[in-house]
Amino acid sequence: MKTYVIIPSGGLGKRTNAPLPKQYLQFAGKELIAYTLQVFQSSKHVDEIVVAAQSSFFPLLESIKQNFSLTKFTCLVEGGEERQHSVFNALKSLKAEEDDIIIIHDAVRPLLTKEILYDSIQTAKQYGAAVVALKAKDTLIRGNETVLDYVDRSEYYYAQTPQVFRYKIIMDAMKKAKAENFIGTDESMLVHRAGYEVKIVNGSSLNFKVTTDEDIHILSLILKSF
Repeated sequence: MKTYVIIPSGGLGKRTNAPLPKQYLQFAGKELIAYTLQVFQSSKHVDEIVVAAQSSFFPLLESIKQNFSLTKFTCLVEGGEERQHSVFNALKSLKAEEDDIIIIHDAVRPLLTKEILYDSIQTAKQYGAAVVALKAKDTLIRGNETVLDYVDRSEYYYAQTPQVFRYKIIMDAMKKAKAENFIGTDESMLVHRAGYEVKIVNGSSLNFKVTTDEDIHILSLILKSF
């Protein structure tokens, strides 16, 4: 059984004022995506890494691969119009068996711990599908400019990544979504929609997605403290 990592890296970073997509911004002389890739490079539980990106960034990604000796980073594929198209392109590039493990992780979540990674892999091996998620701890409000209702947070989680699946399960889910022209916001949604049970693995507030200018500032402060 092999374990593959797919990093969808096609986002354009429209929610920041940065000159480049967030995953290619430098922090302490290293691109954000390099921090993310090193998490998986250093894991004994990972065999290969595939990155799906815009072809215009292929030279930069090849340079990152060389500069940081990312020997498990074996393949670059063209990203698609939507996240799930990028992931599907990466899946189709693999020579995977049905029970191989597929880890899908955001390029802009560089602070994933080895413990959460291990727990998510083991859960997917046992049950077939796992999503890392953070238990909601704030009061949840439903509304627009005014409050419409308060939501019981006890059953709610914030989905994170990695999201981990057996190859057959994620491929089944992707093919079903494609056949029905359904676009989901993440892979666990597609797998659940395809009728599979998805187990929750406890995440961490440090495993945040760098999305806004504020997130960029917070990540800079965290990395400076290491």
